[in-house]
Formats: sequence, structure tokens, C-alpha cells
Amino acid sequence: MSTLKHTTATIKGAVGLGKQRSYSEVVEFLNSHWKVTTPETSVERMKKIDKLFGAPSQKITSVLVEGTNGKSLTAHFASKLFKEEGFTVGTYYAPHILTYNERFSLNNEMIPNKTFTEHANEVIDVLETNAVIANSKEILAQIAFNYFVANNVDIALFESAKGGISDPVSICKPSIVAITRITAHDVDTEGEAQQTTLEEYLGTVTKGTHVLSADQNKANLKRMEKIVEAVGGQWGMPVRKLAPFPYPFEQLHGRCGALAERIVATYINSCLENESMILENSLVAKKQGQRGRPTLEAKRESELHPKRTLEQFWKETCNTLAGRFQLLEKEKPTILLDNASNMDAINNLLLGIRLLHYYKTLKGLTIILAFEDNIINQDEFLKTIRYFFKKTSGNIIVCPSPDGSTWDAEKIAEEMRTLKIKARAASNFKDAFEFAKKSINERHGLIAIAGSAALVREYWNLKGIKKF
Repeated sequence: MSTLKHTTATIKGAVGLGKQRSYSEVVEFLNSHWKVTTPETSVERMKKIDKLFGAPSQKITSVLVEGTNGKSLTAHFASKLFKEEGFTVGTYYAPHILTYNERFSLNNEMIPNKTFTEHANEVIDVLETNAVIANSKEILAQIAFNYFVANNVDIALFESAKGGISDPVSICKPSIVAITRITAHDVDTEGEAQQTTLEEYLGTVTKGTHVLSADQNKANLKRMEKIVEAVGGQWGMPVRKLAPFPYPFEQLHGRCGALAERIVATYINSCLENESMILENSLVAKKQGQRGRPTLEAKRESELHPKRTLEQFWKETCNTLAGRFQLLEKEKPTILLDNASNMDAINNLLLGIRLLHYYKTLKGLTIILAFEDNIINQDEFLKTIRYFFKKTSGNIIVCPSPDGSTWDAEKIAEEMRTLKIKARAASNFKDAFEFAKKSINERHGLIAIAGSAALVREYWNLKGIKKF
């Protein structure tokens, strides 16, 4: 049975079914519509599109996850904790690695091909009927709105791919805005967020919106707090602690987990209108303090049936999101995949490699990197890589980026060699990977692949994997 709840009577201008594309035809359509532009801004057009479907974006209780890095993981961890608390949760991720399906999750389950195709056909058909020109980013956002409303989600998490107020998903009215970190191109030379960046991220905040952040720059936090209070938003205490993940993920993703915990706690304790939804065994809901000492009966009950704790939840929770520091330990040699595409993310990747090396000595390390042109500061990158290889033995292979304009791999490799870094260039990812496998110990070596989601996709394509 179709999961669609819309009918031609409830969708403005819909006069019947248009062309029913197959799954592969939908994918082809989306692939060809990324760069569609019109005189209207993306958000203006998105509001018009949403209105054609009865404005489902306004019927969802939502959370916007913004920032430079860590958005997907924060949304992922929050969705797991929401499900643990008994809520039906929808999650929209951006970008995807292999298939568009990865963007849509219901209770941590990826949308099936059939359901995705149905929703995509509905959106594309209505747009064509109403002569609305939209790009793929807007189409995907509308699919998410429709899909979550059709499944009566209690809460929806939206990852804002770039920026905040200018992203199509920002047209929903978020109960919570969560900002992970502000780094890379979003900060000045002193490491403080640019004013335009803060206004972009916080432009979605209105009266009563709760704002949370895991950014560690005190100046950034103070400026964010002022902006939030000026529009009547609710500024939450900044995230300081780390979620207790197993080694080495606590150091790498602990702050994302802690922000996810704060999102769920804030929703339950401050946003939830139906208090009957709060379970007695909630891990994050505020409990009314018990007066006096617990009774003997209560003590015995606690000993016989110990309640699950939040710490236990985090110890059992690991990163299962493809391409985000994904460690494939069953591969020989071990493979590490990370869609790190800026210096802050690269630093986190290198930290993770060092932590793995401390845990179990690596007998050989090769890093394969590819970036789009001008996406990172080259001088800062070379300095960081030089320092890393002074402390850790290994080599690096640079290759062209599979998507878009690419850096000059030969030139970068030559500059690395002048800095005494063991580096070489490859004409493509396949050649780089084949050389990497030959250069390290098959049983105890590590090949790290990073630089973009496109490079991670190249690895899976080489393995013959078309979907997760």
C-alpha cells in the first residue's frame, strides 16, 4: 500500500497523475536538476512549492541542525536517542554518499526505493503541472516534508547542508536550532565567526525557539546569545562535556553526541506539549525529586530491576553513518572512510588516525586525499600534514577530485615532497587505491580515504557496491 496521504483534491493545481518515472528515472531527473536557477531566491521558491502541498513543513515539529562540521552525526545520534525515548522520528541528511535514499530516515530506517519513487513522482508531477521550476535541493526538501507528515512523525530532524536561513529546509518553524561548530571558511583569522555567518545560522530563530550549540569559542557563544535574546529566542547552556562513546569515538564524536543529548532533553523538558508521551523510564526527562530517603521496597526494586541509564545508551551507541569516520576493520588492510572536506574535519580525521595508532600499532599507513579546487587553504593544509607525518610514519597519495573543479594533484604532491613528506600523485582514485594496497602490510595496515563524499563514493563503486 502506498504511504502517500495526499490526494489530487488536496494539492493545488494537481489535475491527475503525470508521468510515473521509475526509480532510476527519478534519480536521473534529480541528477540533472541540481543547477536549475530562477530570479527567485531558493527560500521564496521553496515556500511556493510547499504551499502547493498544503504546507506540510508547517505541520512538523522540527529541529534544524546547522554548523560547519558534525551535523550529520549530531542528527544521527539525536534520532537514535529519540527512538530510544519512544518517539517516531524522521531525519533528513545532506549530503548522501551513494543513493538519494540515504537522505531520508524514519526511526533510523532508510526510505525504501518504492516509497521514495512514489513521493518523488508526486512532487515532480505537481511541479510540472503548476509550471514551477525547482532544483534538486528543493525537490528533496519537499519529499522530506511530505514523507514525514505522511508517517505522522513526532519530531523531525533536518540537517542544513550549507548555511541556515538560505537552505530550503529552513522554511519549517523549528522548535530547536542546534549549531555544532563554526569553523573553516565561516570564521575570520582570529577564529571568530563572521557576522554574516551568525546571521545566516540564527536567521531561523524566532520568539520561543530554543538554541543550542557545541561551539567552543566563547566569543562566538556570547555573540550568538545576544542575537538569540534580541529576537526572543531561548538560549541554552553551551555543550561542554563529551558523550561517553567507546574508544576512540568519544574524543572524535563525543561533542556531537552531547549536543544530540541536549536536543532530546530540551525537546522533552521544554517543548513537548503532550506530557503523556514522556515515558516513565525516560533517560533524559527531568524527574521530580523524591522527598526523603527511598523506601526499602524501592531499594529492592532498584536492585532487582536496575533501570537503563543514559551512560549505558551511549556506550552501546556507535557511529553507523556511512562515510563519517567509518572504520572497515574486516577489510585487509583496514579501511577508514571519511567525507572530511575542510581543515577542521581533516584535523579530526588525523586525530582519529593517531588514536587508532595508540590503540593498536599500525604497520603501514597510507592516506588518499582529493579536494575540489580552492576548498581548503593550501598553506594550512601542507603545514598540518607535515606536522602529522613528523609524529606518525606513513605516506600520502593525492588524486583529482571526482566531482567539480579539482586541485592540481601533481603540484600538491611535489610541494609535499619538498617538505620531506612521502607523497605521490595518482591520475585517479583506482590507481591511488591499488598503489596504497601494495605499499602497506595487508593485515595490520590502514588506508584512510578522505576529502569529499565523492571520493568515498569512488571506493564503494570500486567495490561494486551501489547502495548500502
